[in-house]
Amino acid sequence: MADVVEAPPEEQLMAAIAPEVAKIEQAMRTDLQVATQGTDPLLAEVLEYGIFNGGKRLRPLLVVLAARLSGVAQGKNEEIYKLAIAFEYLHSATLFHDDVIDRAGLRRGKPTVNKSFGAIAAILGGDFLHSRSMFLVGSFGGTPALEIFCQATNAMVDGEFLQLRNAQNYNLSEQDYFLAIKGKTALLIAATCEIGALAGGATVSQQQALAEYGIGLGTAFQIVDDLLDYQGDTAQIGKAVGNDFQERKMTLPLILALSNANYEDKERLLYLLEHEDARESGFVEAYGLIDKYDGFSLSRNRAESIVAEAVAGLEVFSGGDDVASLTVLQALAKYVLVRQK
Repeated sequence: MADVVEAPPEEQLMAAIAPEVAKIEQAMRTDLQVATQGTDPLLAEVLEYGIFNGGKRLRPLLVVLAARLSGVAQGKNEEIYKLAIAFEYLHSATLFHDDVIDRAGLRRGKPTVNKSFGAIAAILGGDFLHSRSMFLVGSFGGTPALEIFCQATNAMVDGEFLQLRNAQNYNLSEQDYFLAIKGKTALLIAATCEIGALAGGATVSQQQALAEYGIGLGTAFQIVDDLLDYQGDTAQIGKAVGNDFQERKMTLPLILALSNANYEDKERLLYLLEHEDARESGFVEAYGLIDKYDGFSLSRNRAESIVAEAVAGLEVFSGGDDVASLTVLQALAKYVLVRQK
């Protein structure tokens, strides 16, 4: 893996991880050829379209990096990739299902699976990927890895239920928000790092450090995702901005703005949220009010402090032999903060 200088621009980081991403892509294609033998041709078509439609493969990459940092034996490289791709399968499965739930028509700048093949095909394709991901984790990670994987998957579902319950709770606290995104996003990212560490033979303290890094990375990733839903460029992020507001999702920028706003502005924001016509026409006004009360800047500051803490925990690996993997993990944390899609 190529060395990465400190705080690299996205282009340098993507170039550094490109060889690993190519190996992950090939591992998925090889595995799916075997997994879809004897199945209906439409399933293979749905999977090809949905999985190989962009994406940076960060989740499987984290498995590989954590395993290498933990000292995985060279002879287990092939097994590590098979273990790693399980996380891309699960991630893709959740995207297939989420787009059906949200009735989304665009993903990564292209029509979603449900838009192209229909909701039933999207749901069944997601089910297949979920099943395959569990098989791979159980086969190449064993029972301890499968337990971590299933706990993270259960937490992800619970996080979605919690977010659903909180959808119309306009007094949602920061604590409730972070609890929801921990389950929805962060614990799965933590599982990639923890299972990679487990497969690599990490010590208990090293495994814990990588798990905490994953939680921090996943939490910051979700905060930035919430920011991009307000501040992103549709052409870059591949989907329309303002969806969270239209769906009345209480994300961190909005929670912080409501917490800091004066009575009049708070009531106005609540009115925009509660009335469908107002939501559709009032996004620009809502954006202005959130910005007025530093909802965006405070959210970004929170993401930056979380990332700093996550990276600091990796000090347990300083002085080790695998400087390249450690440097990439540090660079990925910085990339999460500056990504535009």
